[in-house]
Amino acid sequence: MKRILITGGAGFIGSHLCRRLVEENNDVICLDNFFTGSKDNIRELIGLKNFELVRHDITKEYFAEVDQIYNLACPASPPHYQYNPIKTIKTSILGTMNMLGAAKRCKATILQASTSEIYGDPKVHPQTESYWGNVNPIGVRSCYDEGKRCAETLMMDYHRQNNVDIRIIRIFNTYGPNMAKNDGRVVSNFILQALKNEDITIYGDGTQTRSFCYVDDLVDGIIKMMNNPQKFIGPVNLGNPSERSILDFAKLIIEMTGSSSKIIYKPLPQDDPVQRKPDITLAEKELGWKPTTDITTGLQKTIDYFKTKI
Repeated sequence: MKRILITGGAGFIGSHLCRRLVEENNDVICLDNFFTGSKDNIRELIGLKNFELVRHDITKEYFAEVDQIYNLACPASPPHYQYNPIKTIKTSILGTMNMLGAAKRCKATILQASTSEIYGDPKVHPQTESYWGNVNPIGVRSCYDEGKRCAETLMMDYHRQNNVDIRIIRIFNTYGPNMAKNDGRVVSNFILQALKNEDITIYGDGTQTRSFCYVDDLVDGIIKMMNNPQKFIGPVNLGNPSERSILDFAKLIIEMTGSSSKIIYKPLPQDDPVQRKPDITLAEKELGWKPTTDITTGLQKTIDYFKTKI
């Protein structure tokens, strides 16, 4: 049994990670300030002897004796991270510093949940870990993009200067149950609009591409990275390299839900990436990991989840 701290543990990805690690008989502390996380996501874990829920904001120091830290805390969808951009960048920088300080003190391994957004609107396709990205440092998305980039810098500097045992993952578009209804992401937006037979909103002309990874596959990769015995610290891309256009994705959801929704088009937001696809060669080599859930299986589980939320 390991004693594990998960920041952002009541969020979409964090809740699935909490559940998996609790089921594996670890002692899990779930830290969340509930800005985007929800108690509903981890309600069935509350009361279990090896699960502890703590309301806390990681921009403030937190002290606990742990073996591992998964640092997932940060709003991750544009409407949420743009709501309070200063708070967003504080979470990435001050929060990561606080968690790195805790890891240094406890001699714990710390995993940073970074993001494909560090690549910005990429000029290289698909994106490899060696690509430095194309990010607007003063745009409306920069509070998240640059915050996550700085968090990676902090991780590497704590590793080089203080010998902290770190892992860095770059998460690409992920979907599944426990997504927030109001997070403004493509999957949740399209499914909810389709289930309500409302117009499905596409920003831009729909030719921009994304690659969608089911959350169970992602959690497998996260845990493999944390427990990698080869001391491979990353960064490593975790995502599904199966790429499709936003328009094709909207049509698939309309078909799967039997919806009468029509597709409408609105202007593309500032700095929205035109292409997004991970190169996962490194994850396959170092972790023996690749996603196994096909898009229709994952979408059906996600659609069934959202049916319970309408």
